[in-house]
Amino acid sequence: MAIGIVGGGQLALMLAEAAAELGLSLHVQTPAASDPAVVKATAVVQAPLDDIAATRQLASSCRAISFENEWVDVAALSLLEYEGVRFVPDLTCLAELVSKRRQRQLLNRLNLPAPRWCGLEAVLTQEQLGCADSDDGPDAEPAPDLVPTPRLPEGFEFPLMAKASSGGYDGKGTRLLKGSEDLDTLLKQVEPDTWILEERVAFELELAQLACRDRHGKVHCYPLVQTHQHQQVCDWVLAPAGVPHAVQAYARNIATSLLTGLQYVGMVAIELFYGPAGLQVNEIAPRTHNAGHFSIEACSTSQFAQQLRIVAGLPMGSTDLTLPGALMVNLLGFDPEPGPLLEARQGLEALGGATLHWYGKQGPCLGRKLGHITLALRATSPQDRMDEAMQRLAEVRRLWPLLSQG
Repeated sequence: MAIGIVGGGQLALMLAEAAAELGLSLHVQTPAASDPAVVKATAVVQAPLDDIAATRQLASSCRAISFENEWVDVAALSLLEYEGVRFVPDLTCLAELVSKRRQRQLLNRLNLPAPRWCGLEAVLTQEQLGCADSDDGPDAEPAPDLVPTPRLPEGFEFPLMAKASSGGYDGKGTRLLKGSEDLDTLLKQVEPDTWILEERVAFELELAQLACRDRHGKVHCYPLVQTHQHQQVCDWVLAPAGVPHAVQAYARNIATSLLTGLQYVGMVAIELFYGPAGLQVNEIAPRTHNAGHFSIEACSTSQFAQQLRIVAGLPMGSTDLTLPGALMVNLLGFDPEPGPLLEARQGLEALGGATLHWYGKQGPCLGRKLGHITLALRATSPQDRMDEAMQRLAEVRRLWPLLSQG
């Protein structure tokens, strides 16, 4: 049985590795012959990801098509769906999740907790939107003291987070607005209806809940994990998160409500804030996710095997942990020269109780996600597990330092 994946990066690489273990064929559509998944895929359609003719070719040999990431042209793909191509998740669900604005509207409809938000255009007056009535003709300019200024909607105050509705990841497409000057600058640079504003959340922890739903409506949740960001890029993930059982249960309820409300089929990752206001949904990724890489070594069924099982129509596997805990650390290129990276990689390979995943990316390495390492943890209590995780993290960072802000 063949499964098609639009995308050929590291997520597709790990899907290909899981497919081999399941006895499935994985065909990928990806632009370059050097992309990570090419070496493990059964077949490759080399073409840009938005090449619909290439996706049609991919689908001709596959039972169903899934995606490495959500930045796809849903409207264009709808033609293929009309022709009978099966997408998992389906395009109706993707349309609700590819835009952060649509995500927020969905969360509001489902009464799921999320930061307060509004469209960036909500700060504009009618004059700024070009709707003001004037008797002076279209070319008239307002007097300097009457030039309108942006106004925050009632209940909003600085600082605020501004986010591009689509295309943002790893901190890209996100701005912190400390005051009106930052807001004015943003308005001069972007189309307001393509951005949203959110209240800045005071949180103690960032968490992630991975979950999956099959075509029969059955939902499984992976252990809730703690994530840590460095310069807005995921640094490490600790499984399971050391939070009260009530928080874990609430995260599972949020995931179940979301998947059931959408009639979603496939893997999903829900990024969460946890703090004085409780749990709040930050973002939703309709795919396998960096926060779930630990599952390859630490769960009965990895997130990659689970996605393939669902797409292939196979029964879902158990999401239970097979270890007391695990720490996943991302490896971002810290040096422009390959020599130090190779030496550091060899050091990581020698670490005990650890599994290194190297993505085989070609080209410039500085700042790129080149791989990750998962370390098995033995401690069973939350505090002991965190202490052990930080000790193992220090081992990794002695060999593979964090990329500094340049």
